[in-house]
Amino acid sequence: MTTQPTSSNPAAPSAGPSPAMLQLDNQVCFALYSASLAMTKLYKPLLDEIGLTYPQYLVMLVLWEGDGLTVSELGERLFLDSGTLTPLLKRLEAAGLLSRLRDASDERRVRLTLSAQGRALRDRAERIPPCVLAASQCSLPELQSLTTQLQALRHRLASA
Repeated sequence: MTTQPTSSNPAAPSAGPSPAMLQLDNQVCFALYSASLAMTKLYKPLLDEIGLTYPQYLVMLVLWEGDGLTVSELGERLFLDSGTLTPLLKRLEAAGLLSRLRDASDERRVRLTLSAQGRALRDRAERIPPCVLAASQCSLPELQSLTTQLQALRHRLASA
């Protein structure tokens, strides 16, 4: 016996097209998600050349800005917890790019220090942002504006 879809049956097909607010192309989450996928795809061959994954690159960017951070400070910058960071940092340490050392004044803190190899990798990474700028087909001010808007959105969503 087959049941006919009714308005009270949640499996019933919709009566017409989705309202605009439920259309995929109108979803900011999908625009961000699909742009993130495209950006990660763009970065992959660039990062393969310097031997980093995208999350490792983000860690290195933060450490190139300021060496000697604690794991918790790094986590705050990247919006990641220590459970996510620890395996990532272990791989970077095994690759000879950084050291993880207990803080002498507070052994609960682990301090991250770039190795000479990790500092030298920055020179090779400097060619990545111009490649991303060129691939985006945006001007530098456009990308800076977009970055600022996305940071503001992230802040508002985190505060909600």
